Amino acid sequence: MLGVIGAATVDDLFVDVPATARLPGPVPGLPLHASEMAVERHFATLARKNKAASDHPFFLGAGAYKHHVPASVDHLIQRGEFLTAYTPYQPEIAQGTLQVLFEFQTQVARLFGCDVANASMYDGSTACWEAIGMAGRITRRKKAVLSSGLHPHYVSVAKTMARFTGDQLDTATPGLGGTDMDRLIGAIDAETSCVVVQYPDVLGRIEDLSALSAACQAAGALLIAVVTEPVALGAIKAPGEMGADIVVGEGQSLGVGLQFGGPYIGLFATRDKYVRQMPGRLCGETVDANGKRGYVLTLSTREQHIRREKATSNICTNSGLCALAFSIHMTLLGERGLRDLAALNHAKAVLAAQRLAKLPGVCLVNESFFNEFTLVLPKPARAVVHELAAKGVLGGVSLGRLYPDVAELEHGLVIAVTEVVSEGDIDALEAALKEVLA
Repeated sequence: MLGVIGAATVDDLFVDVPATARLPGPVPGLPLHASEMAVERHFATLARKNKAASDHPFFLGAGAYKHHVPASVDHLIQRGEFLTAYTPYQPEIAQGTLQVLFEFQTQVARLFGCDVANASMYDGSTACWEAIGMAGRITRRKKAVLSSGLHPHYVSVAKTMARFTGDQLDTATPGLGGTDMDRLIGAIDAETSCVVVQYPDVLGRIEDLSALSAACQAAGALLIAVVTEPVALGAIKAPGEMGADIVVGEGQSLGVGLQFGGPYIGLFATRDKYVRQMPGRLCGETVDANGKRGYVLTLSTREQHIRREKATSNICTNSGLCALAFSIHMTLLGERGLRDLAALNHAKAVLAAQRLAKLPGVCLVNESFFNEFTLVLPKPARAVVHELAAKGVLGGVSLGRLYPDVAELEHGLVIAVTEVVSEGDIDALEAALKEVLA
């Protein structure tokens, strides 16, 4: 096999992995073999070192959020009719699954304020990159301007993919002042395919996107909005309503749970006129030979199993089970329930922000926010987070962890407050933070 693909050794298969990330041999400190019982016992010991989110005051966010998922969601997704994580390739025998995906698409399109949505993607970061690629195909341009408020993990994925496509990414690092809306508008030129902005951004700040949308339209570029907290759209205007051409996001907040970082679900929506350039699967409604309503996978000529190298995307599947969980949770909430949930999130976040900002040396960065805000502390936030954890409080995400090379952000702490946070949890965080900062 090595000979056929032109590789001299197995090591040649890993040349793209940096040498600093490769081990010269087996993992140090691990035995070469152990019994199944010994391995189970060892991992149980390691697991006991974890601080379970359900057992401690929890304020972590920055792209993944702890919300209450109704027990009925987990019960329903385990029914035999639904228990599949893969795309239905035989639609004539998967009408129930296709109907759920059709309804999921409708929910996402309405949530984002767009005309059409696909049947989901892998996660928010890959959906973001696919949107940049789609914008390039539509405009036939290669420059993407990324907001400084876009989550650094999303930026990292985009940079990785751009290495292979030749796209030029105009990026910047966030500051603790205002957003970089003026920079984004000023960076748009005749070579710009799109501008990518997170809403709310990685520091929790919220901006009206209307002026940016107008600037993009004037230059023939597309506006891509990234939503990592879809619950926010129960309280703030949808990006599509402010002129965003493509809206993508992470759907983990609804129905999915934290799950140690995955699997998650990418959301993707756009305008009708761009539907043929949209990646991923799309379910449509039709009628059968007897005139009865049915559902089909449509526009599949975008896929690589049909068009090979001319495909718009290499996404040939969707996060089916996570999409089902998202859709069930959304259905249980309904429009009024989502608005009530959003209002509860915001009210608790406001309460926490008001109390924490009164601590000595602490400054609130945000002029506006939904359920997530940024504090500037009088000492480096990474150390504070560890000290809070030692006191049994999972007290947020330090900007020093997200941006280890940016000294200005070293004292920044991003705190998320959702409906699962009690007033007692806020008391615990306030008391622990006051003690740690003293």
